[in-house]
Amino acid sequence: MAENLLSPGADGRRVYVALGDSFTEGVGDYSTRLPNGVRGWADRVAEQLAKADPGWEYANLAIRSKRLRHIIAEQLEPALAMEPTLITLYAGGNDVLDIGTDIHALMKDYEFLVARLAASGATVVLFTGFDVRVSALLEPLKKRNAVYNQRVREVAARYEAVLVDYWCFDAFYDPRMWDSDRLHMSKAGHKYLAGQVLDQLGVQHQVKTKDWAPPAKVGLRDWERRQRRWVRDWVLPLFARKLRGVTLGDELSPRWPEPVRVPPKAGLKKLTARIPTT
Repeated sequence: MAENLLSPGADGRRVYVALGDSFTEGVGDYSTRLPNGVRGWADRVAEQLAKADPGWEYANLAIRSKRLRHIIAEQLEPALAMEPTLITLYAGGNDVLDIGTDIHALMKDYEFLVARLAASGATVVLFTGFDVRVSALLEPLKKRNAVYNQRVREVAARYEAVLVDYWCFDAFYDPRMWDSDRLHMSKAGHKYLAGQVLDQLGVQHQVKTKDWAPPAKVGLRDWERRQRRWVRDWVLPLFARKLRGVTLGDELSPRWPEPVRVPPKAGLKKLTARIPTT
């Protein structure tokens, strides 16, 4: 494990702010007791920070489907106003999947965002993107994703950010690490990633991941049935939303829009009696 990279602000406050899209909102790690009906790796990181060092505050501004431009316009200034000591950012993944994205222009905007965050003095954590093996239809995006990852690594080094190189995590080749849409992590995936983030930050934690047996082989008939179900339940609705110009995040608000003091025991669920879920 790395040396602990976290330190309190000048006034002793420890504030963690998470920025991004569905990856950071927690989609795939479902919990009806929490805002927006999800939990996710960022909540798990916040809870472990509070267990290791009580007093941490936490805000999560991430909303599913947001593009980089939305994160800059809607999340940057509110995050800086909270005077965070720790910031995690994953942004641009939805743009990479969009047809017609200029990856070089995108990464200029990405660096602008990281520069603003780093200038706050907070510890900044960045992520590369995983090459999700969803369908041969997405294989042409691999080159764009490779450019994205290389630029993220360069930006992380330039601004002395902590890099969580998600692209390198072989554990995510196991289909059980993914939700049924094959694009978002499952509960197990979010849990694993939380442990990786905490390890990179040098924080002692109690996140334990499953020690699975190898996945069972799937016969051709079952594979075809799963493919049809995936297309029906996820691919067709996704294209229908694109045609209508709507996203799953349009009616949602940030899960934790203002810093909350994370209870060192019982976690964030302890707060939901006074924070409505949607």
